[in-house]
Parts: sequence; C-alpha cells; structure tokens
Amino acid sequence: MLRAAALFLAFSLPTAAIAQSNGAITKRESKFTVSETVDRLVKTIESHETKILARVDHAAGAKTVGIEMPPTVLVLFGNPQLGTPLMQETPHMGLELPMRMLVWQDKAGKVWIGFTPPSTLQARHGIKGAENIKALQMMRTVLDSFAKSATEP
Repeated sequence: MLRAAALFLAFSLPTAAIAQSNGAITKRESKFTVSETVDRLVKTIESHETKILARVDHAAGAKTVGIEMPPTVLVLFGNPQLGTPLMQETPHMGLELPMRMLVWQDKAGKVWIGFTPPSTLQARHGIKGAENIKALQMMRTVLDSFAKSATEP
C-alpha cells in the first residue's frame, strides 16, 4: 500500500485554483471532448495500479429509449488496498466504492469531469480513525491528480 500511496502522491499536482467544489461535487473543466477526456482518464488510472471496473455511457443508454442527451460517461475504478480497509471499518462505504468519476458535456458545450470529494464521503459515513482519514486524504489527492491529467494537455 505504501508503494501505491507514494506513487499516487508523487504524481499529484495542486489543482485547488482550477477545480471547483460545492462540497457535494468537485468538478474541473476539460480542454478535450468527452470521449478524449474519458480515454485520458482511463489511461491515467490504469497507469497507476488501479483497475477500471466499468464505463457507463449514459447518453448511449438514453438513446436506447429514444431520449437524446449530451455525451455523459461514468468511469468506475478501484484499488482494493485503499478501499477495503474503509469498508472493513464502515461496511456501508460499499455504497460509494469503487470510486467513480463522471465526464459530461453541459448545455453550453463545455466538458467537465467531476467526483464526490472524499470529505463528503467521510461526513456521510461518519468515517473516523487516523488511518481511515489518511486513506480518504490520499483518495482526494489521487482523484485531483487523475482529473488534472484527464483534462489538461
């Protein structure tokens, strides 16, 4: 776990000035299309010892019932070294894990990537304990770095 943690922390760069957060969601504008942003996100995640579990294309699903919507893709991914200890302590964290990031195009044509900040998960599930808090902080660093890598040239 320490090797993965060091790798994640070494990869991360500060993004606070660019990312927007309202507490319930952190989002960041992408300079790429939804498809390109998702591909960049997946490539970044896979290069950091984390497994892609699913890509959910919401727009494609909507189209099957005759509804049009802008491109919207959910990417689910996980690293059992980070998530399992949290679920051992607080089983209902399984509602939030694996981690997920959404990439979407808004009505103005801008592309965004967003995720639920781990601090929100901490509050929602009453996560306590130094090791668990440290894991959530690491998750935040990882999510920020993944978002930055997916959205910037």
